Amino acid sequence: MTKAQIVTDIARKTGIEKKDVQKTVEEFMNTVKSSLVKGENVYLRGFGSFIIKQRAEKTGRNISKNTTIIIPPHCIPAFKPSKDFVSEVKDSVKIQ
Repeated sequence: MTKAQIVTDIARKTGIEKKDVQKTVEEFMNTVKSSLVKGENVYLRGFGSFIIKQRAEKTGRNISKNTTIIIPPHCIPAFKPSKDFVSEVKDSVKIQ
């Protein structure tokens, strides 16, 4: 599902104009991004958490030059779904 499909679906279900829903969805994403950039996690009860994961320093390989490189420690954004979310998906999605 794309962002445009999400906007259309929300607009259809709520009766709010698409441009207003688009603005709200964009602002939600900007708020989540800016919070994570500041190092703050975002918790949405019953849905999940947008968190910052810390990756340790590790050794990698540049296979085209056949050299070893050190990848420094760094942070990445991640999403951790709530237990309710996980169980709902497990119960309803069938493997094809």
